Amino acid sequence: MYIHYCEENGCKAWGGFGFSPSKAVPSRWWCWPHYPHKTYEQERAFKEKLEAAAKATTQ
Repeated sequence: MYIHYCEENGCKAWGGFGFSPSKAVPSRWWCWPHYPHKTYEQERAFKEKLEAAAKATTQ
């Protein structure tokens, strides 16, 4: 098992989402909020989930 942390500067979260353009290039790892290869639908669903959680805590 390897330990991967998010590559975003200042982020100390677990980097569970890796990406490499080919097998010759080492993978880079990010946490989900910083993962740069999300689809539009995935990004939208994530933002809606965050908004719903924020709304639930303010009520």
